Amino acid sequence: MKKNIHTECLAAMMPVRDTLDVINGKWKLLILISISSGNRRFREIQRSIPKITAKVLSKELKDLEEHKLIARTVYNEHPIVVDYTTTNHAKTLGPVIKALRDWGLRHRKKIVELTSSCQGALTGDA
Repeated sequence: MKKNIHTECLAAMMPVRDTLDVINGKWKLLILISISSGNRRFREIQRSIPKITAKVLSKELKDLEEHKLIARTVYNEHPIVVDYTTTNHAKTLGPVIKALRDWGLRHRKKIVELTSSCQGALTGDA
């Protein structure tokens, strides 16, 4: 019986690990959100994400392209124009991103409530 539970546990962990390997770090999902919100050019994406550097953005865009989550289109104009768009494969992350957003909102609310109650206890207002 224990071996079966261990196998089921591993079977559940492996796809989660695969997912985390693809969307790891603090920038990839933010970049995908930015691009799907209409920011298609490098500078637009960079401006929409506070504190991301050009070097990090460049690296993350390459990773996302390798994982088939974004498409990079180069227009041979003067100056050269590069557009980034999310792929259909990236759009399948929509429910995951929504779930993370919803959880983050609930978590932030809980932490703010906790902090407020702790502040009240410290100041005698509780």
